[in-house]
Amino acid sequence: MEKKRPTFPLQVDSDHKATVFRPFSISPPHMRAFHLAWISLFACFFSTFSIPSLLPAIRQDLRLTAADVGTAGAASFCGSIFSRLAMGPACDMFGPRAASAAVSLLTAPAVLAVSFASTAKSFILVRFLIGISLANFVSCQFWMASMFSGEVVGAATGVASGWASAGSGLTQLVMPSVYYFLTHIVKFKPSFAWRVAFTVPALLQILTALAVLAYGQDLPDGKYKRTPNNTNKNYFSILFNGLKNYRGWVLGLTYGFCFGVELTTDNIIAQYFYDRFGVGMEAAGAIAASFGFANIVTRPAGGVVSDEMGRRYGMRGRLWSLWAAQTVAAVLCVGLGRIESLWGSVLVMCCFSIFVQAASGLTFGVVPFVSKRSLGVISGMTGSGGTLGAVVTQLLLFSGSNNNMSTQKSISLMGILMFLSTLPLTLLYFPHSGGMFCGPSHHPNSEQDYYNLLS
Repeated sequence: MEKKRPTFPLQVDSDHKATVFRPFSISPPHMRAFHLAWISLFACFFSTFSIPSLLPAIRQDLRLTAADVGTAGAASFCGSIFSRLAMGPACDMFGPRAASAAVSLLTAPAVLAVSFASTAKSFILVRFLIGISLANFVSCQFWMASMFSGEVVGAATGVASGWASAGSGLTQLVMPSVYYFLTHIVKFKPSFAWRVAFTVPALLQILTALAVLAYGQDLPDGKYKRTPNNTNKNYFSILFNGLKNYRGWVLGLTYGFCFGVELTTDNIIAQYFYDRFGVGMEAAGAIAASFGFANIVTRPAGGVVSDEMGRRYGMRGRLWSLWAAQTVAAVLCVGLGRIESLWGSVLVMCCFSIFVQAASGLTFGVVPFVSKRSLGVISGMTGSGGTLGAVVTQLLLFSGSNNNMSTQKSISLMGILMFLSTLPLTLLYFPHSGGMFCGPSHHPNSEQDYYNLLS
């Protein structure tokens, strides 16, 4: 008897991946996976950046120096560098659903542990541990690539990561509001109120992880199946195949200075407006929130543009779009550090957010075409590049160790680094789709190249 073929609410290809993307639908399995992926990652962004939103209160209570704050910010990104690298092979072997839920549940206690920090060292440690949760970004991107075809995968990854990244903006509004409620309505002491406030992100992270486990599905056809034999051999084969692909390294560098710069900005922007322009903590949080909230539209727009340029001009269109967006963002970043007025800085910051976040979406519009066999590893390399870039910029420019360099000058230098990071994009070449300056190869060995690239 012939086995009945599965049917899906959305149009699918031969691999049962959706060929259309409807972000306001919840139809299983494709759109349900989409919503679970971005909401789970949203909770991790919310947790990670809940600390900068309350930093004025925390800094005073724990008596943190500028160097302590800078080190803690870098530590939060260090935690996700290696966890993102590990998350790629974990998704390849165990599936994105289990990997996503595991990292959220394992790091939720660290979020709650912020409440018990009493020294600079303990504060830095919990920021490091919470940063591990951002590895969920890799599982989110992997999940989208597993559910959606190449025609719409740029839009799917862009919208998922864009909506999730908005958690870094919402927390800038919610956490100061929770703090205000606890200090002015409940009448808690400030030193106690900020500690109680961290129960909110911890509970959010746990609940979203449980939802992923309860309702998620790894693939259109069901759960991810682990191969029981030669597990270690398969793991290292997948890992090596991804690491030797130079395209993953170039995209990691590029992503390091678009998403990495975005993370650094999320970390320092509220404090920047609080210190430089003398606005209150709630006002500084609202300004910082506008930067993060732009992700709802801008990063998805990057993914949509990548798909559209890919349909019209192939890989050349995707790469040129990425280069253009990141170059404009670099110019605006330089300008942000040179503007002297409050409202001028807010305006330039908003324009900067549009292009830097779109560049992140455009980067992951290229990632799914680098390697099918090691997609998780390539996603992990690129994602780790983002957090590594954040660590570099945080330590190099915002660590507080260089008293001769103002924050505004550091912001301008960050823009210069962004521009330099776009130059290696010219080296990217895909045998069957070309690069920025040349078309596809017709060399007799191109079929073997194609296998090595996409198998």
